[in-house]
Amino acid sequence: MVSTRILAIDPGSRITGFAVIDAVNGKSHYVHSGCIRLPDEDLSVRLKHIFTDVTALLEEYKPDEFAIEEVFLAKNANSALKLGQARGAAIVAASLKELAVHEYAAKRVKQSVVGSGSADKEQVQMMVQLLLKLSSKPQADAADALAIALCHANSRTSGGLEFGVGKRAKRTTRRWTEQDVRKAM
Repeated sequence: MVSTRILAIDPGSRITGFAVIDAVNGKSHYVHSGCIRLPDEDLSVRLKHIFTDVTALLEEYKPDEFAIEEVFLAKNANSALKLGQARGAAIVAASLKELAVHEYAAKRVKQSVVGSGSADKEQVQMMVQLLLKLSSKPQADAADALAIALCHANSRTSGGLEFGVGKRAKRTTRRWTEQDVRKAM
């Protein structure tokens, strides 16, 4: 049995989502997820919290791989800079633990999990819940981190669930349905 533990981060300067899953023989299993809620203080203090909290997650869950969402082009340059700094704090924590950093565009994450790169947060939450067999929908930032973890797990296997991504994937813009997910499991 080949098992790989993945820690994924959905960075934010106010709320940072995190997720831990185990990828076992091509199947993903939920371990833990949640949000790092940052204090309403200077950015430097919030970045310190991201670094120390991600470091604590790395020490507690001992992941084999680390995945994070890439910076997207925000309408507000100041927001994009803060997001980049939040990513940097998490990436440094992973790098200090000698983990390679795997980055994924938000569109690719949504494509991998929902089947559409323009899926909304509600669709991501629903599909994460279905794919990981969770009893309830995770909070939006935690769901985004879980989606990043699933995208990474799918990307690292030849039998990934992605539509339209990778050599073996079928080229289509069709969205995943609950029936598709059940068939794939």
